Formats: sequence, structure tokens, C-alpha cells
Amino acid sequence: MNRDKAVGIGLLVISIVIILAYIYLTFFTPYTTLVLQITDTLIIIVVFGILAWVGYALATTPPPKPIEEIEKEIEAELKKLEEETKQEQQNTQQQQSQQ
Repeated sequence: MNRDKAVGIGLLVISIVIILAYIYLTFFTPYTTLVLQITDTLIIIVVFGILAWVGYALATTPPPKPIEEIEKEIEAELKKLEEETKQEQQNTQQQQSQQ
């Protein structure tokens, strides 16, 4: 059997067992209130933990450069490349004329 299929079947079985156990604990035992309180608490912790993480990431990430600044940097690089290309062409012409 393919490993992915085995993992998939395992996850399916575990999920079904947990669903059935949750239903049993919620409807057929005296622990209903406790189970619901624990479930609600875990949901709140997960949802707001993720929200806090997103907020932290937004607060600590530096803003991106403005487009105008990026354009200026690109123009400067293009000018450098043009100058280098001109110098290479001049050097090539000088070498050819010397031969």
C-alpha cells in the first residue's frame, strides 16, 4: 500500500474515533459542561493566537520601499550598465585599432 494512502486512512480513522468520542462525551456523560468548556477554550486560544501572530508580524515587519525609490535605483543601475558597456566598446575599438 502506498504510504500516502496509509497516512490518509490513519487520519480518517483517528478523526472518526475522535468525533465519536466527542459526541459520546458531549451527550451521554455527566462531563458535558466540562467538555464544552475545554473545547470552547481551545478554539479561542487557537483563533486568537493566530490573530495575535498576524498582528505581531504586521507590527514588526518594516514597510516596503516606495515605488519611486525603487525606480531611481533601477535607473541608476541602468546608467552604470550603459557606462560599462560604452567603456567595453571603447576598449574593444582601441584594441582593434592597435592591431
